Amino acid sequence: MEHFFVDKDSIVRQIWGKADTVLFIFAGAAAEFALNKAVDWLYFTGRLPADPLGRLFSTVTYSRQIIFSGEESALKSIGQIAAIHKGVEKNRGAQIPDWAYRDVLFLLIDYSIRSFELLERKLDIAEKKEVFQVFYRVGSRMNLAGLPGSYDEYCTMRSEHLAQNLVSSKFTIDLYSQYKKHLGMVRYTILKQVQVILVPAKVKVLLPIGSTRWITPLLVLYKMLKWAGLEKPFKNALLPNAYKEQVKAMDNDGVF
Repeated sequence: MEHFFVDKDSIVRQIWGKADTVLFIFAGAAAEFALNKAVDWLYFTGRLPADPLGRLFSTVTYSRQIIFSGEESALKSIGQIAAIHKGVEKNRGAQIPDWAYRDVLFLLIDYSIRSFELLERKLDIAEKKEVFQVFYRVGSRMNLAGLPGSYDEYCTMRSEHLAQNLVSSKFTIDLYSQYKKHLGMVRYTILKQVQVILVPAKVKVLLPIGSTRWITPLLVLYKMLKWAGLEKPFKNALLPNAYKEQVKAMDNDGVF
């Protein structure tokens, strides 16, 4: 019997096996990528400003490959991620800061929890610890330095990282301009609204997204449609054509 990197009954598979939850995680990542003090590394290759949706979907795709793959395939994907980053470091002649690696790992943990709780239900502490453990194993396999040893330590470090490693910069303005260009006005407006109700307060005040929360009743309506099995036409209408099939594929049992 094949051994999976993440157990089939894990809450992490429940979270990452729902397309709408993954899209909320995507929205959170889009926010923090724009604010991270190390975002210049993503600009160095030119991929992020040229195709911000593709770059973010790449992060999501790698995460899902790890979560839903067998142990051997997952470890191979983790190795590919590490190799890609090492290649960028070699080309630039510098090293990506350890805290920047941790930031990406931390935001995936945080938005996995936040997104599922917004769309589904509250997670208990054991489930939150399980989310942490899965991504801790990813970071440990990548040989990341300074990883927290427990969920409680992660919570402390996450707060410290939010306070120390985020800044509103020219990259923030440029990335949001690119989001608008690639998403179109309607989808861009919805992205910002999702971020208003999703991201931590420290993130929200640094972003050009405002504070009005008119999406809350629409989210309630969406959850009602979802309960009735009628949400897919509404969800599909909001997706960029280039990513519709990719997003639809997320609503399955995670088999690649």
